[in-house]
Amino acid sequence: MSVPSASDPLAELSAAGVSVWLDDLSRELLAGGELRTLIADRHVVGVTTNPTIFASALSKGDRYSEQLRRLGGEGASVDDAVFALTTDDVREGCDVFRPVYERTGGTDGRVSIEVDPRLARDTAATVDQARKLWATVDRPNLLVKIPATEEGLAAITAVIAQGISVNVTLIFSLDRYRAVMDAYLSGLEQARDAGRDLAGIHSVASFFVSRVDTEVDARLDALGTPEARALKGKAAIANARLAHQAYEEMTAGPRWQALAADGARPQRPLWASTGVKNPDYPDTLYVSELAIAGTVNTMPGSTLAAFAEHGTLPAHAPAPDGYAAAAAHFAALERAGVDFADVTETLEREGLSKFEASWTELGASVDREMHSASGADEPAGRPHGAPQKAPDDAGLLAIYLNDHLSGATAGLELFRRAAQNRKGQDDAETLAELCRQVQQDRDSLTQIMADLGVSADHSKVALGWLAEKAGRLKPNGHLFSRSPLSDLLELESMLLGVQGKAACWRSLRELARTDNRLYPEHLDILLERAEHQIGVLERLRLDAAARVLPPTRASV
Repeated sequence: MSVPSASDPLAELSAAGVSVWLDDLSRELLAGGELRTLIADRHVVGVTTNPTIFASALSKGDRYSEQLRRLGGEGASVDDAVFALTTDDVREGCDVFRPVYERTGGTDGRVSIEVDPRLARDTAATVDQARKLWATVDRPNLLVKIPATEEGLAAITAVIAQGISVNVTLIFSLDRYRAVMDAYLSGLEQARDAGRDLAGIHSVASFFVSRVDTEVDARLDALGTPEARALKGKAAIANARLAHQAYEEMTAGPRWQALAADGARPQRPLWASTGVKNPDYPDTLYVSELAIAGTVNTMPGSTLAAFAEHGTLPAHAPAPDGYAAAAAHFAALERAGVDFADVTETLEREGLSKFEASWTELGASVDREMHSASGADEPAGRPHGAPQKAPDDAGLLAIYLNDHLSGATAGLELFRRAAQNRKGQDDAETLAELCRQVQQDRDSLTQIMADLGVSADHSKVALGWLAEKAGRLKPNGHLFSRSPLSDLLELESMLLGVQGKAACWRSLRELARTDNRLYPEHLDILLERAEHQIGVLERLRLDAAARVLPPTRASV
């Protein structure tokens, strides 16, 4: 067994009693052997998935093509194809983690799969699909993910009572977390009364972290007072610490103690959404500050890599007085004017909406691939008889989309150059991530054009590329070299470009009302991402302006 050292922060985290799980799964990870490497070298002992992860996985490589070609030829529905793809990946993931599962006595080595998020408000349908997922994957180290909606609570109890292990997801508030723990205990009690072996039933409760700071910080910025701004970046950790206090209170109670005596396993807190979204915060914040023994931290790949490189653990475990400080922070938020109950309600509603949109995007991608592979005249499950564009309208649409593709090409070049120029600076990682997103957006535009039967005008695209190159020569005080104004001018150009892209998505979203070749949910995702990019660029632009523009002086 390796000895934890300062050169292996993930080993130290594991030694501190935190189970390191990866928030990602794809056939690329599975087939390429990378997942096994992460288990061996990065101390990863579990995997979580969600609709967004699967939608992203399908966009990488062609490892799904053969299966989709076969399913399309068999006339499978989109929902059946999605079910087959996801359960196949998760089953293989369970097999990869089986040695970890056996080594840890079933505590770790877990792989999660989520019920269709469109069922989140339907208790009976959630229970039915949880049973189907459990039977189809047919692996003891599976966790079925059920959202912690009010309707989901009854489903959690019913599924646990049947001996199905559960990952309860999308928990934001302390009240809902307590209700989740109660649902788990009720399910265990029913399982015990039915004569089931409680030791074989496992559960984690996924308490979401970073999204809390994102929402609270936005409200504090809107308040705009110095007192409000001083409270930023602290709500997520405070909320999670109070959740752990509630967990400790539950496990100390007589109800749990009686179940534990009968062999029940605790429902471990799992810190989810631990990727830092604000580049002003340390990129390992939600791992280091929540390194609490007996918990799980599921990290996106970028956060896992960051912690492996430079993660640190706190000198001391959270003390009881830390709970008082966390409670005091929420009292300060209330005094400042932040309604935290509304924050958590908003986050649950938006979380479900995002997962539904990702699920729809996944279905749209599967539909498109099946249609393309099978050579069918029209994608299965899509409405027929959409009005066809008149030739003149089609020509105008082609011009419009090619103009935007040309702009997207120039914009991508600009983002790449800016990211290259900022290497070693504070905003380098942020710009690199924006560049990656802009590339994805350009790819999405080319796919939309293909769906609409619009050919790319490569001469116009080339002109866009050349225009960006020529734009580097515009006067900024230094004709050929960079000046202090270069960063500011680049950021303003990037901001204008993203605003234009958002306008394109809005136009296509309107067109989707009458053209069934477009997927409204996918366009909603693209628009949301563009609006996020606008917010990030505006912050970077203002920071650059403050650095390079001299302060104005009042005339005497």
